[in-house]
This record gives sequence, C-alpha cells and structure tokens, in this order.
Amino acid sequence: MSMAVAPPAGGFAGPVKRSVTIAGHETSISLEPVFWAALEAEATARALPLSALIAAIDAARIVADDPPNLASAIRSWLLVQAQGAGSVS
Repeated sequence: MSMAVAPPAGGFAGPVKRSVTIAGHETSISLEPVFWAALEAEATARALPLSALIAAIDAARIVADDPPNLASAIRSWLLVQAQGAGSVS
C-alpha cells in the first residue's frame, strides 16, 4: 500500500546559505527555505532580530555535551517549537 505525500507549499527546495552576525562575528548558515521562514516567524513572534534568535540557539547549542552544528541545532529547535514543546530561552 502506498501513501501519497504532498510537497510543501512552494515545493521542495535545497538549502540556502545566508550570512549572519552572532557574537560579533559573521557566520554562514545553510537552511532550506521552509526553515528560514519558520526561523523568521519565531524571531518576529519573540520581537527579536533574526541574529539575536540565532545567537540564543547557538548559546544553548554550545553547552551540550556533543554539540551539533548550528544548522542542525536550528532545525531541531524549530521542530520542537512546531510541536509546541519548546520553551522560550
């Protein structure tokens, strides 16, 4: 039995690289457009600049025992937010 899966609005798209300044230095992050849109929406909902939200996620990421890369941390954080289980940092 096969199950039909619909693509996301706008279709599937690969990562898009953007440069952001966090902790006083510029870094590049590659995320798919749906994750950029979700991250921008979370920043707006929290009345934060996008770079400030990314810096907060980065700060939480680097204290982990085995920190993932920043893009993975952002995706994981966004999934938790979408599931309604996230806390405001």
